Amino acid sequence: MIYPSGRAIALAGAGALPALLAAFIAPGWWYLALLWIALVLGFMAVDALAGTGLKALEWTLAAPAEIGVGGAVPVRIAVSGIDGPVEARLGHDALLATGGAQAPVMRLEGAAGAEQRLMAVRRGLSTLGPLWLRWRGPFGLVWKQRVVDPQTQVAIQPDLAGVREDAMQLLRRDAMIGERIEPRIGQGREFESLTDYRPGMERRTIDWKRSARHSTLLAKEYRAETANSLVLAIDSGRLMSAPVAGLPRIDRAISAALLTAFVALKAGDGVRLFAFDSHPHVASGAVRGTSGFAQLQHLAAQIDYSAQETNFTLGLTSLDARLDRRSLVVIFTDFVDPASAELMLRTVGRLTAKHIVLFLIMRDEELESAIDAAPQDSRDVARAVAAGTLLRERKLVIERLKLAGADVLEADWRAMGPQLVGRYLDIVKAQRL
Repeated sequence: MIYPSGRAIALAGAGALPALLAAFIAPGWWYLALLWIALVLGFMAVDALAGTGLKALEWTLAAPAEIGVGGAVPVRIAVSGIDGPVEARLGHDALLATGGAQAPVMRLEGAAGAEQRLMAVRRGLSTLGPLWLRWRGPFGLVWKQRVVDPQTQVAIQPDLAGVREDAMQLLRRDAMIGERIEPRIGQGREFESLTDYRPGMERRTIDWKRSARHSTLLAKEYRAETANSLVLAIDSGRLMSAPVAGLPRIDRAISAALLTAFVALKAGDGVRLFAFDSHPHVASGAVRGTSGFAQLQHLAAQIDYSAQETNFTLGLTSLDARLDRRSLVVIFTDFVDPASAELMLRTVGRLTAKHIVLFLIMRDEELESAIDAAPQDSRDVARAVAAGTLLRERKLVIERLKLAGADVLEADWRAMGPQLVGRYLDIVKAQRL
């Protein structure tokens, strides 16, 4: 595409007024105005034909193939086959953001090019393009514009930056690996050996058949299980798509879940990943060993954003049917009032009867800041009263979850991963599983 530049329009306008005055003075010479415009058009035609042609310009675009959600995506664009500067603007889809209303214009200087940094705001497969390139002719009277399709895609995955490093630090701090190697006799569910019954031992450990055969009381000793079951159940419904600090809550939850999964796999436990909104749509079997972390990462990338309401009855009932042993079930969810959490409360009792259930809920900093802010007018007062009511209802739901036998961890989004890992390690060391 070739179109006039601002210089050509200004030049045509500058000659129009003298030509118009000449036509008033000498009406017979009116065609001089047309001659001036024709002269400008002629120079524009020469400018369009001279210099670098539309197909002669060569370009390159480089972008990372994968990036974690919330991370910066550096995109470098360079051109060749032209001596002057080239202006470029890169389009993109809604998975990426520029921080402004529209993509900025970049000034490219040959092979040096320029770099634009985009922000990955949502998970998915993002497509870059189209790419607009334009440059002036030698006289600066026309713009030569070329639109190309880079056909470049960026896979935006759950944020795993530092997951392994954070996990190893948490494991070293807690010395979990060393503790799990030595079996603890007398507790747990795995049979270890028979021993003479001693005062103070529980009567349920007596093996009556073998005691009758040997004419002495024999008791069973158990050792603590070294392979526990961890289930990471992620609510992907409408409320979890709401942003917190610029990222959807579900992305914060997935990052914390993957950190905990890595620690659990490193400690020898089995991990399941489960996601649901109006129905279950991601469900894995028990994954063991650090080599299985890539499988969990791939499944987590498939958890999509949803605008549907969460069906806790169907989701948690389906999860319960999949579990064949006592497990630690971590439920990542959110709620706004007791009415929306009523179905969740009704279903929790079934899970807590057989499993340890831990709810991970992100603190609502927006409501807390509305309460703490100094009011300036009546609207601020009304906002603070509404925020206080919502927080009281939220605490009511948390108390009802605890009464139903569930544990609740209300964490700040900045530290929810390490806090969840700490709670998981505490539960395992206490042998609650």
